[in-house]
Amino acid sequence: MGGIVPMREPGPCGTLPVTSGEMSRLLAAVRRGRVLSVTGALRGPRSVLVREIARRLASNFYDGVAAIAFDPDHGGYGVRELTAELGCVPGMPFLPCGTANAASWLAERDMLLVLDGTEELHPDAAAWLRGLLDVAPGVRILAAGRSPLGFEQERVHRL
Repeated sequence: MGGIVPMREPGPCGTLPVTSGEMSRLLAAVRRGRVLSVTGALRGPRSVLVREIARRLASNFYDGVAAIAFDPDHGGYGVRELTAELGCVPGMPFLPCGTANAASWLAERDMLLVLDGTEELHPDAAAWLRGLLDVAPGVRILAAGRSPLGFEQERVHRL
């Protein structure tokens, strides 16, 4: 049974930037929808919020939570970099090489994929994630970035 997979570089815990009522609505949005994006100008509050949502929902997903915090100094993440990051998440079972194999592997999972810093994703990586949702019915995406991913049926919470 999966559990939460921590982000690479946990930041300092902070006060949640939402009320308890808003948190309840966000938790329900992740459970019921496929994609929830938390947006806002400041990365810190976005990160704290998605980490807390992931922590609270980890037990809802058989394969747990895979979380990636994208490094703003990296220079952007294409499909190869995204799948490589997924394969390096501590505690994540072996992820096969190649984007098609990674999508096939993820298609069989019941998991929450947390992406922190989505402004670092190249358009091809966003397109790959969009396609992943078509083949992986058990995968949910919780994203944090300056702006929404722009996916169909995406719910957006602005901080």
